[in-house]
Amino acid sequence: MTTIDQLREVFDNNFVLYYRVHVAHVNIEGRNFYSDHKLLKKMYKELFHDVDKLAELIRAYGEYMPCEIQDVLNSSTISTAIFEGNSEYLLGQLCEDFRLLKDMYVTLTDIAQREGYEDVADFAECRTLRIDKFIWQLTATLS
Repeated sequence: MTTIDQLREVFDNNFVLYYRVHVAHVNIEGRNFYSDHKLLKKMYKELFHDVDKLAELIRAYGEYMPCEIQDVLNSSTISTAIFEGNSEYLLGQLCEDFRLLKDMYVTLTDIAQREGYEDVADFAECRTLRIDKFIWQLTATLS
């Protein structure tokens, strides 16, 4: 796999995770609604920002951002199934999704370093650290 291939994989999964976090943000219910709602808003805003950054990195290396939404959905390893349930279920699933995305960023870091794309590797490492924080926040919220 090349850096561009991995950037595309991260893009597809980041896009799907953005949507799932946004769905949870809007649909979350329960006693901790306000704090869960605020936490999820922070997460989906950062993921949405990353959609643009990933697309720009793909373009910077001469490729095009994925143009067909169905291709993005089909390529994602993060579930695109109906996403509903109580707050514990939603937050737990998002925690697992973030772990998958983190693994993809770690792989991107490794590939980019091997191929000499230090800017991409730096970007991926930064995102990995931020995702670790999200995983910690979700895990702590569920404890």
